[in-house]
Amino acid sequence: MYNAPMNLLTVSNISKQYSERLLFDGANLLINDGDRIGLIGVNGSGKSTLLRLVSGLETPDGGGVTVWGGVKVEFLAQEPELDEGQTVLNTIFQSDSPQMVLLRQYEEVTAALQQTPDDALLQEQLVTVSAEMDRTEGWAAEANAKAILTRLQIADFDAPIQTLSGGQRKRVALARALIDRADLLVLDEPTNHIDAETVAWLEDYLASTPGAILMVTHDRYFLDRVVNQIVELDRRQLFSYPGNYSKYLADRDARHDRMAAAEEKRRKHIARELEWMRRAPMARGTKQKARKQRAEELMEIRYDSGDDQVMIAMASSRLGSKVLTVKGLSKAYDQNPVVREQDFHLEPGDRIGIIGPNGSGKSTFLNLLAGQITPDDGHIDWGNTVRLGYYDQRSMNLDDNLRIIDFVEKEAALIHSGEERPHWLPQRNNASGTPVEAAKMLEWFLFPRSMQYGRIGTLSGGERRRLYLLRTLIHQPNVLFLDEPTNDLDVQTLAVLEEYLDHFQGSLVVVSHDRYFMDRTVDSICYYEDGRLGPRYPSPYSTFKRLRDDALRTQSIKNEPAKPLAAQPNSTKQGSIQQGTNSQDSAVSSDAQPNQQNRQKKLSWKEEREFEALEETIEKLEARKAELMTEMAQIGNEYTRLQGLSNELENLESELEEKLERWLELGELAA
Repeated sequence: MYNAPMNLLTVSNISKQYSERLLFDGANLLINDGDRIGLIGVNGSGKSTLLRLVSGLETPDGGGVTVWGGVKVEFLAQEPELDEGQTVLNTIFQSDSPQMVLLRQYEEVTAALQQTPDDALLQEQLVTVSAEMDRTEGWAAEANAKAILTRLQIADFDAPIQTLSGGQRKRVALARALIDRADLLVLDEPTNHIDAETVAWLEDYLASTPGAILMVTHDRYFLDRVVNQIVELDRRQLFSYPGNYSKYLADRDARHDRMAAAEEKRRKHIARELEWMRRAPMARGTKQKARKQRAEELMEIRYDSGDDQVMIAMASSRLGSKVLTVKGLSKAYDQNPVVREQDFHLEPGDRIGIIGPNGSGKSTFLNLLAGQITPDDGHIDWGNTVRLGYYDQRSMNLDDNLRIIDFVEKEAALIHSGEERPHWLPQRNNASGTPVEAAKMLEWFLFPRSMQYGRIGTLSGGERRRLYLLRTLIHQPNVLFLDEPTNDLDVQTLAVLEEYLDHFQGSLVVVSHDRYFMDRTVDSICYYEDGRLGPRYPSPYSTFKRLRDDALRTQSIKNEPAKPLAAQPNSTKQGSIQQGTNSQDSAVSSDAQPNQQNRQKKLSWKEEREFEALEETIEKLEARKAELMTEMAQIGNEYTRLQGLSNELENLESELEEKLERWLELGELAA
């Protein structure tokens, strides 16, 4: 007998308006037990507002949100508010659930006994609480809480909240939401402020956690692996799609095709009505009036055609042969080194991704290169033709009191569009490269003319980031630094930014924990830790992780400091396309140089031809891999065909890995 899933929460016909902005107009949503819902929509459309409505922190203007009896909802905000006077552990235990209350009592009693160990009353309370902990398996709950905090890189459980950074506070709040089990877990950007390895752990944790989830996240791998339903907030309505993000992309295209067909039908109906009115005798006055009214009503209807997406088409400046050379770069704060004697070289066309633990110094490294902070030591030499665009985490230089249109015109009143318009942009009759006015560019970035005369201070966090992205790109950079670009940008904007980067001809450096974005945009990935940038490994992230893990295992077995992989002949599994250049690399290379010269082997004529042919083969294999992944995402329910494509993809990946390893081996010999 089929048992329908239990309904936890119902959103019924809600409306919500802020000032002149209508966010919801008759929106509906059902959340059942076991639902894992990913909420997506453009920045400013109301995603965070919906999460707050569902969590009971706001009330709709119309309609209602019904939480059924006994259902517990736990909410993680983008910027959580925590009690400044509490410690990390006390914050975790701030809950009304019986187990959290018991754990809080235990921590309070043990802390008091440390101050007055001979207090008989406290000793008696400790015995009582400990017995209750035994009975309710509270010790396992405490161990689980500390394990989750540690996994989220919070090691000092007694640290006061007021001493924590914004990222640390977000992780403490995330730990509290995970530890205090709820029937419905509501998460607003849970992957912000955590590194790629921790995001992977969070995926596994949520996948094995019972209950329902409603979350907003930009991480598309996360959406693919955690959710079983996508809800799109589009034009003040909520549209549900069963399945993960890949299936949603195909289903959304089908929906928009249906909407386009409905729009075409509507237009033909209007044309017939207008033609009838033009030809009909004036004697039929009453019917004529009714027809006219009907035609006017049809013209007022606006169908969702799915056309609202960010558009980016800007020319870039010519980049010469010299981009950036860095020698011995160092920076410390309070005698704690953040960047240690770092060498770095950026060539034209380089596309480098940087990952690493939070607080390791990645942003400081980019700030040093961009000249925003002064190094303690070292030399930074930029090429004469470089025009740097730096999209940092803080959205600097956004004056809340300035009107949006004035801000953009102040930066560049006219912007040159790209010389070649990508296929996803509407083709225009004007000549390529023609200047575009600031107001039009704002419309491309989903700031309609009615919104452009509003103040920057009225924008949502995501809209501010989108405006800052526009500011970064309108100066036509030929070198781009992107520091955590996926934080607070919606999925739609990220997809178009990735398309823009596909056509970007300059050099690119990306700091991000978003594995999907890295795989789409960079050719090599470096790991940053202990103030140093490690060797460059080829993307995608899965290849980088495998090769780096192999290198770390080899290092552990040898029990000696890791050598640059380029200085290890025949170590193809730990090889890389191009090595990072820091002072440690230089020192090892220098020590090994005499032996290298004695045993250096040049490529034979046959090997040179093989090396060149491999590059073309690898490009073709990667192109076919992308085609297969696209086909699989759009295949729907054709399981037989899906299995065939899956088998082809598996064989192709095996061949690609073999070709890459041979290419790396020959590349090391050539170097």
